[in-house]
Amino acid sequence: MAAVLGNAVGYWIGYAVGPKLFSRPNSRIFKPVYLDKTHEFFEKYGAAAIILARFVPIVRTFITAVAGAGRMSFVRFITFSAIGGFLWAVGVTLLGYWLGNVEFVKNNVEVMLVVVVLVSVVPIGIEYLRHRRKARTAPQG
Repeated sequence: MAAVLGNAVGYWIGYAVGPKLFSRPNSRIFKPVYLDKTHEFFEKYGAAAIILARFVPIVRTFITAVAGAGRMSFVRFITFSAIGGFLWAVGVTLLGYWLGNVEFVKNNVEVMLVVVVLVSVVPIGIEYLRHRRKARTAPQG
């Protein structure tokens, strides 16, 4: 419940602050076109993005404010945030229960946590590199 409430707060912060951040047309980081692209992204992939973000440590922190700034429907956002929060809480609890008595896991829990974080960030890195490659090969004009 606390995770869903925290997401709601993050959403409303993004909703309130986002448009102000993206109002300057010459901004290097917060360009208005990025806000439009964010809105399009959440229209197309919002449900899956909100649910899957729960399982990616860095992304789950920022996606709530980005969803608010991108004007994702709050009802849709909070619904999928609750689904993601439930899946995360139940999944982690069950995983801990099932793996907690495995000797290898018990003896290497710190290493396994680092590996999980690194593996969860790999798709972000791949997408970033793909985007850079596409930007370099796109015709300039």
